[in-house]
Amino acid sequence: MSPPRILLTRKLPPDVEARAIRDYEAELNSDDHLYTHEELLAHATNKEALLATVTDRIDAKLIAALPQSIRIVATFSVGYDHIDVAAAAARDIVVTNTPDVLTDATAEIAMLLMLGAARGAASGAAAIREGRWKNWAPTGMLGREISGKRLGILGLGRIGQAVARRARAFNMTIHYHNRNRLDPDAEQGAVFHADAASLFRASDILSVHCASTPETRRIVNAETLALLPPDAVVVNTARGDIVDDDALIAALASDRIAAAGLDVFNNEPNLHPGYLGLPNAFLLPHLGSATLETRNAMGFRALDNLDDFFAGRPPRDQVCT
Repeated sequence: MSPPRILLTRKLPPDVEARAIRDYEAELNSDDHLYTHEELLAHATNKEALLATVTDRIDAKLIAALPQSIRIVATFSVGYDHIDVAAAAARDIVVTNTPDVLTDATAEIAMLLMLGAARGAASGAAAIREGRWKNWAPTGMLGREISGKRLGILGLGRIGQAVARRARAFNMTIHYHNRNRLDPDAEQGAVFHADAASLFRASDILSVHCASTPETRRIVNAETLALLPPDAVVVNTARGDIVDDDALIAALASDRIAAAGLDVFNNEPNLHPGYLGLPNAFLLPHLGSATLETRNAMGFRALDNLDDFFAGRPPRDQVCT
């Protein structure tokens, strides 16, 4: 019996691809270019599964056009907002994701963004590289400490809790807003805010870790930014559409807030150009899960889900159908 036929839509780490080739009739994307809808459909011909990524926009139109042979989409990501799961369910296509495995890597990036934004690391690095740093100055390149500050976490899930654990080492006080309050073991002394506005008012540093939903999109906007204390720092490692770019850029340009550290953006990689000229914007190119350990774990988790499915078992990380 031939192994199931699968399509890997992007180039994945070597060990992940090696396992895919070993266990499946796997087609790889050797040059790692982004497939158009038309290319993806062509490569999906006669395949039974897609191992996709966040760069694949698997919307209702594409799902409707997928070959009937496609039975599962395993996404190499925790988020699955790039997939129309309702359309997939209507076609009886299973969708899986890769939770848990990127928690620590993303929490590390959140801490890097906090420190980098608060201490003006991007401006300091640029001054050295551009030859503008001539001497030490008592008032030169002054940033702000994060130690002892109030950290507001918007979405105290797995990643938010991992950030909180690290932030406590800086003697930060943890505040959070969730739809539902966590039990004391999960809170670990964090202060619960029943509404987002209350959290914004109490956040010297606001770190965004919620999922992108109709309720959270653009929740960081002109109105909520105005609630932050003076000299606040905003950090986002979740999804770009949780932030209203124009509002955040205006707040940074006017010094209404001190700084922002961003790893995710609307319409990435084509981020709003207004960020690029702001010295108080510390920007990273979506590095949250970008460690070899994590990317391997994500690929293996996606393959685990495919293994379960083709063995007739419910995939561990099934999100629809």
